[in-house]
Amino acid sequence: MKSGFVTLIGRPNVGKSTLMNALIGERIAITSNKAQTTRHRIETVYTDERGQIIFLDTPGIHKAKNRLGDYMVGVATESISEVDLVLWLIEPSDRFGEGEDLVRAFLKAGHKPVVLVINKTDTADKATIAACREAFAREYDFADVIEVSALKGENVGRLLQLLYDRLPEGPLFYDEDTLTDQSMRMLAAEFIREKALRYLSDEVPHGIAVEIEAYHELRDGAADIEAAIICEKESHKGIVIGKGGATIKKIGTEARQEIEKLAGGKINLKLFVKVRKDWRNDPAFLKSIGYSKRS
Repeated sequence: MKSGFVTLIGRPNVGKSTLMNALIGERIAITSNKAQTTRHRIETVYTDERGQIIFLDTPGIHKAKNRLGDYMVGVATESISEVDLVLWLIEPSDRFGEGEDLVRAFLKAGHKPVVLVINKTDTADKATIAACREAFAREYDFADVIEVSALKGENVGRLLQLLYDRLPEGPLFYDEDTLTDQSMRMLAAEFIREKALRYLSDEVPHGIAVEIEAYHELRDGAADIEAAIICEKESHKGIVIGKGGATIKKIGTEARQEIEKLAGGKINLKLFVKVRKDWRNDPAFLKSIGYSKRS
């Protein structure tokens, strides 16, 4: 049996969460076309007859502009020291620039084997992919390089086998039916935020958070949930609510459907909107909604 920990590292919006979902075959991590969608470190577990792989999905590495950004970059970089193998995700169109140099510095300090994963290969031709591969190979000594399309599922099985080939022998760290270390309370907040990202304009998403104010578990996966969408400005509150409450209603309906799929029971979801100015720089509030480093 092989077992071990693998972290997914890269700049924002390169498809880390989409790839992790594809690898485990379940939609646990939220995804969107907005940068910095992932804010927490999320562990997911893949188990089969070959062994067990624990994946760590992390926020994109970027230059932080507030305390939330500091937390996100810290989560991503600290995960490197805790794993057996690192997957560095890039896009075929990427060239080695300032952002990649920042990622490389963290990886070199971590002293862990790194597999370069060129994602989104369905969006580029072979010549572009080959040029990208060569450019990055000149800049870092990778343990391996693989090309995938997480969205299309291309080469995902081959990547899994590559990971098993490189991981050490060891016991199962989780029960075979475990999918994630995240509680349903945390997952509910993330699904609400994902739907908010889908329907809100570009100036709002980075300034929103979701606070679960009440989560009452009932029978057979059912639950009553009350949640607040937190925004930073009064002007954003009306955008979140939408004309006649249309936007928040769409957010709530689609989030409830996603939560029900994962929980396996009927969910009664009530959403509110609250304004909390500059919450991204408030350490106490960040900690209260889960943005605090593990001890």
